[in-house]
Amino acid sequence: MAGETLGVIGTGRMGGPMAGRLLDAGYSLVIYDTQDEAMQPLLKRGAQQARSPADVASRAEIVLASLPTPDIVKAVALGSDGISSGNRVRIVVDLSTTGPGAAKLVAEGLKAKGMTLVDAPVSGGIKGAVNGTLAVMVSCPQATYDTVQPILKNFGKLFYTGDKPGVAQTAKLANNLMAAAALVITSEAVAMGVKGGVNAKVLIDIINASSGRNSASEDKFPRAVLPGTFDFGFATGLSYKDVRLCIDEAEAMGVPMVCGAVVRQMLAITNAKYGAASDFTSIAKVVEEWAGVQMRG
Repeated sequence: MAGETLGVIGTGRMGGPMAGRLLDAGYSLVIYDTQDEAMQPLLKRGAQQARSPADVASRAEIVLASLPTPDIVKAVALGSDGISSGNRVRIVVDLSTTGPGAAKLVAEGLKAKGMTLVDAPVSGGIKGAVNGTLAVMVSCPQATYDTVQPILKNFGKLFYTGDKPGVAQTAKLANNLMAAAALVITSEAVAMGVKGGVNAKVLIDIINASSGRNSASEDKFPRAVLPGTFDFGFATGLSYKDVRLCIDEAEAMGVPMVCGAVVRQMLAITNAKYGAASDFTSIAKVVEEWAGVQMRG
């Protein structure tokens, strides 16, 4: 309930705006991030700074984490001075994208300390985090879901995927694979159109009025590719990590990922060429270079 103190670990590009929405809703926050500057906007608004993840978990019964990689999530949750060393926390909400394997491991480690994991990856980017329009996929016991629902609804629309840890992660990886795939195929199609004499913006308008429309043609191209800014707000390294996780999990399940493997290769090339910190719309720059065109308009 509003007025309650919540813990937030990871106040960066996604965690920062989400924490801000919790302050807007009237919650008190205890926060921790390894980057001091990432905490400053929230501290100025009255959030309290903790010394470590364990300190956060000793000052709040519900702790939310928004972290970049599965290894960091595992270390923050279960490592020395991690959340599991806290003496007050009982529910840990992981908003990160870790894959089902890591989610299950973290859930087991927390359960041994009497804590419950809420597996709650989010989709919708920085814009969705700021505006509270994220898709939040949630797997945890029903009673725990009832407890955290009022908190999570501040972030956007909730999708309850059941009580098994890792199921929400599977849904998130499927979505992120498709988002990256849409960017790859749209880049190839528009590059062909431009080389054939079609104005890039006109072609995007045609696609968006036709059966080829997708998240890249409707959002990423108009916002970040056609203007040449390549600043959609999602890092190449994170997209590459998500797609690799997706392919690995699918292989372990016995699900073929023929198209997905190609998307992974395109992200590997983009990551190598432009770096992990580049925007994942840089995929279009790779295609532009290969095709000898520029997709602007």
